[in-house]
Amino acid sequence: MKKIGFLSFGHWMPSPQSGTRSAGDALLQSIDLAVAAEELGADGAYFRVHHFARQLASPFPLLAAVGAKTSRIEIGTAVIDMRYENPLYMAEDAGAADLIAGGRLQLGISRGSPEQVIDGWRYFGYEPGEGQSDADMGRRHAEVFLDVLKGEGFAQPNPRPMFANPPGLLRLEPYSEGLRERVWWGAGSNATAVWAAKLGMNLQSSTLKDDETGEAFHIQQAKQIRAYRGAWKEAGHDRAPRVSVSRSIFAIVNDMDRAYFGYSKDEDSIGYLDANTRAIFGRSYAAEPDALVEELSKDEAIAEADTLLLTVPNQLGVEYNAHVIEAILKHVAPALGWR
Repeated sequence: MKKIGFLSFGHWMPSPQSGTRSAGDALLQSIDLAVAAEELGADGAYFRVHHFARQLASPFPLLAAVGAKTSRIEIGTAVIDMRYENPLYMAEDAGAADLIAGGRLQLGISRGSPEQVIDGWRYFGYEPGEGQSDADMGRRHAEVFLDVLKGEGFAQPNPRPMFANPPGLLRLEPYSEGLRERVWWGAGSNATAVWAAKLGMNLQSSTLKDDETGEAFHIQQAKQIRAYRGAWKEAGHDRAPRVSVSRSIFAIVNDMDRAYFGYSKDEDSIGYLDANTRAIFGRSYAAEPDALVEELSKDEAIAEADTLLLTVPNQLGVEYNAHVIEAILKHVAPALGWR
């Protein structure tokens, strides 16, 4: 059994060919797709965060709106780039959104990926400390965020406050119980997956990772997940972790599916995230359901994960993307034992 959700990047473009021509379209359609996915029986609505781009950027207003419009589905991110975040302000926003959603938030965070601008986090007012990289800064922001989510007091109260304080040091409010255990780390390497396990974060592994062995993507990703689980066990945490993988999967069940995806053949590819980081990008899957079931049954990383996030082509509109999700839930997931 697996939890199955969708992952939207929220692309928009002022073009006649796009179903999302403005940022408002992308946001409102994201809410509508989450509602539709819940009605179809999907388990999660997840959103990517990119800055300086025609994509979804500020997650918490969207997460709160989805939380208010739904009642069951998990609501999350994959991922928030922590290089851009004030972890204390973020904790307040996250607590508020989680309370609105009734404790359904699943926050994926990470050190981020290459962005649209050079060192975009500098424009947000952040600089790495002396001798540190931007990745170090992102991980440090994450550690502070995790610490304040514990809900422990740390701030000295004013002896003459405007309103009465509870006794002792003050914590950030609003505080949402249990949110600390629903934070995920988007790991691009085996080492950062192990680091996330030690800190007690769940694991998100995307459609790309550092090419560390030269093997097929799904094999490398499965090894990453096993290393994470081993580190989690060694750390002695008192709960079971969760692991998600993302995939582009399209079941071809009608002529429109065939027109969009029926003639594409995909395989893993190699690229460079920067001058020194060689990455492997996982293949997409598109086939008629029987063939799709056979192909997906060989994906070792999907087998290792408890949660599968389906990346959706959001610019094709809510109705078509709901169909994409429904086709997987109806025609593929039962045959693989996911449902």
